[in-house]
Amino acid sequence: MDAWEEGLPGRPCLSAQPCPCWRLSPFLLTSAAHFLLWIPQDRPSWVSALVKCLPVLCLAAALHVGGRGRRYRALLQGALLCSAVGDACLIWPDAFLHGMAAFAVAHLLYLWAFGLSPLRPGLLLPIALVSVPYSGILLLHLPTSMAPALAAYSLVLASVLWRGLARGGSVRWGVLLFTFSDMVLAWDTFAQPLPHARLVVMTTYYAAQFLITLSAFQSPRLKTN
Repeated sequence: MDAWEEGLPGRPCLSAQPCPCWRLSPFLLTSAAHFLLWIPQDRPSWVSALVKCLPVLCLAAALHVGGRGRRYRALLQGALLCSAVGDACLIWPDAFLHGMAAFAVAHLLYLWAFGLSPLRPGLLLPIALVSVPYSGILLLHLPTSMAPALAAYSLVLASVLWRGLARGGSVRWGVLLFTFSDMVLAWDTFAQPLPHARLVVMTTYYAAQFLITLSAFQSPRLKTN
């Protein structure tokens, strides 16, 4: 296994390199198409599902043709494909739990990709101080049957946030935006409708997936301090 995949402290770390924009340009174009078309949520269809999923599928395709660290890229691709399934499921309200399950699998793949080094356990306290009260309040607005699923999902999401922050680089900002997007979506869905929630959720979600994918196009360099 190469140093890219290990991510050991004191060993090669990630350093931004010029991004192969031509590989990521389909994501930008399909994201723009999604916001320009802005298909109403009250008319779910396979067309709206495809328009919503295309940007994430373009990121998975970009990883197929380039990027560093074969194992890392494969895990990110799996996470992106699961995310696309989740995106499609969330088009239909009755498939919400299926969408949550697909995103949970995506997060587990991200968790595997980010690894456990460096550990940085000090990040756990601030994450818990935010996620535990938020999840506790949200659970009060949920049907009892959905509470275990949401609690499990929240734990997985908090774990991904911890490992993404510990990894650093573009992943750090990606997991922060992903967490924010999920929190806004859950609050708007279960607690209280928020103004422009859909725009906020999709903007931060696409940006999060882009930043996490971008980490596969960064090269290792040796620390000098």
